[in-house]
Amino acid sequence: MSKQASNPLLNLGYPFPFGEITPEHMVPAVKKLVQLCNQRLRAIAGSQQPRTFENTLGALDTLTREIDQAMTVIAHLKETASSPEIRAAHSQAEPLVIALHSRILLHTGLWKALQEFAASPDAAALSGPRRRYLNKTMAAFRRNGAALPLHKKRALRKIDLELGRVASAFSDNVLDSTNAYEWVVENEQELAGLPSSARSMARDAAAAKGITGWRFTLQAPSYEAIMEHLDDRSVRERFYRAYHSRASLPPFDNGVNIARIIELRRAKASLLGYADFAELVIEERMAKSGKAASEFLDRLRVQTGPAFQRENTELEEIAPHPVEAWDVLYYAEKLRKARFDLDEEALRPYFPLDRVVNGMFQIAGRLFGIRVEERTGVPAWHPSVRFYEIFDGKDLLGGFYTDWFPRENKRPGAWMDGMLTGSPVRDGFTPHLGLMCGNLTPPTGGRPALLTHRDVETVFHEFGHLLHHLLSRVELRSQSGTAVAWDFVELPSQIMENWCWEREALDLFAAHYETGDPLPEDLFQRMRKAQTFRAANQQMRQLSFGIMDLALHRSYDPARDGGILAYCRQVQQALSPAPLPEDFAMVNSFSHLFGSPVGYAAGYYSYKWAEVLDADAFKVFLKAGIFDATTGARFRSAILSRGDSEDPAQLYRDFAGRDPDTAALLERAGLLQTV
Repeated sequence: MSKQASNPLLNLGYPFPFGEITPEHMVPAVKKLVQLCNQRLRAIAGSQQPRTFENTLGALDTLTREIDQAMTVIAHLKETASSPEIRAAHSQAEPLVIALHSRILLHTGLWKALQEFAASPDAAALSGPRRRYLNKTMAAFRRNGAALPLHKKRALRKIDLELGRVASAFSDNVLDSTNAYEWVVENEQELAGLPSSARSMARDAAAAKGITGWRFTLQAPSYEAIMEHLDDRSVRERFYRAYHSRASLPPFDNGVNIARIIELRRAKASLLGYADFAELVIEERMAKSGKAASEFLDRLRVQTGPAFQRENTELEEIAPHPVEAWDVLYYAEKLRKARFDLDEEALRPYFPLDRVVNGMFQIAGRLFGIRVEERTGVPAWHPSVRFYEIFDGKDLLGGFYTDWFPRENKRPGAWMDGMLTGSPVRDGFTPHLGLMCGNLTPPTGGRPALLTHRDVETVFHEFGHLLHHLLSRVELRSQSGTAVAWDFVELPSQIMENWCWEREALDLFAAHYETGDPLPEDLFQRMRKAQTFRAANQQMRQLSFGIMDLALHRSYDPARDGGILAYCRQVQQALSPAPLPEDFAMVNSFSHLFGSPVGYAAGYYSYKWAEVLDADAFKVFLKAGIFDATTGARFRSAILSRGDSEDPAQLYRDFAGRDPDTAALLERAGLLQTV
């Protein structure tokens, strides 16, 4: 058998054969699949048959299916099992795929074919999702340069290729700079204040490196423990500065990469006739314009301001010195414990990961009528990865992988990805495939992985995204699952977090890992009372990211505003609870904005936009009962199953029977009284 014929990336079945995929497969597979796409592209554009939905839009919908799946695998392995060989393969493969997608959008023959179909009687007769697909496709092609003259199309292709290259370099620098920092302690007295869970994790991290003592890194579980609990202020300062200056020093400096990405995005928007990159991106989203998104964030900033100032004053009153940026989380945790007699570490024993995950599956089952079962023996990219399948009765809806613990060859943060989109067949749909990843505290000291309540919310959040993908039931791949407006995509994820705060839901999974005893009622009540603790600071932090994002993509002018680091620090300082140090360079590791050609760029406001939707939608569940099957079925049928087959505002109305109440977010956060 030839090497090409045996290449698993050329025929990705369900589930994916991760045990067979090697870096050597990647570039040959991408080259072969790009050729296949080019053949299909020529066939659509050159067809002499009368234009129909099937031979034009339907063919376009499946044009890149195989190459998209293969590239998803390659990018995923770069993010979760990074090696020099995988990076090298990715750096060769990605430009080929970017060039392909750019070629499709700028293909003169394809654009002519679409115009011919749009003018046909068949197109005039379209309705529902197919009509929406036609309208959005024509708009997307125009917005991406299909109507440009040839010389501008060539310029656009060069921009797209360069954006992909620089964004990939940005991501590599973030990972490498995160891994480059460590703090090793041999004297346990230096760890005063740290809980036993953090010490055990650090001891295991040291042992894994053959080191005696305790090893701390900039991975989230390690960093957060230091910042919230370590008594040694000088070490907290050191970690804060290291974390917020990641990718800002050679050899991993992202300063040039960010400047180039912003320059390229601005050039792309100008070439396409838009005032700025935000207008290009947001035109197709619920907010419709950068101005509307900025005004939305600014309203929330003003409404949050009084409570934000009160919270900061409270912190200053308990600190024995002026509060610096590396003091905020530490004294906030002290204040939480004093005010509510609640230490987040006291909750950990009641949130063992396996129980949380299984309880979450039960909640989804009661809400949406599904069943989740683990399937063993499925090859993955790491031994800790697990595989599950979702059923509706006897029908297999799809499967998903979970990868929960940090590794040095894995990117930071938490995320979901859709790897395979099922398609309609005679008796239903072929199964979807997805994954959810995180960087949670791993098992340590003979104990299972024990989560903070914030970790629990993260797990539920990513599962909400996954349900959006796996429960999708639409005809067209381009409208499936999470392929929706980015200021709507966070609704299914963020609404799931609400069940983490309800007693009836917690009783399904919150139990002591040793005794099995349920979460004590007094501890639950203290947790609920602390739910809105420093809610204004949490909100202002998210607003600072969104405001900085839109400022960079709408108004930043290097000639007028100077360097990007100083500019971003100034924007964020206005919404920070403490002075930001001169070396503050958080933007240099902000992968949401710069880790891909678009990503959340000019779209970080989406989290807050969707939070309004989720706060209001959960009120519908509260009114009916948090496990009301009728309400759950309506959410599944109106939101989770319909992808982008209808305008998101209409989908929300189909669920709630009305438009969202924008005050719901402030009400839930306990900030309504400050308006």
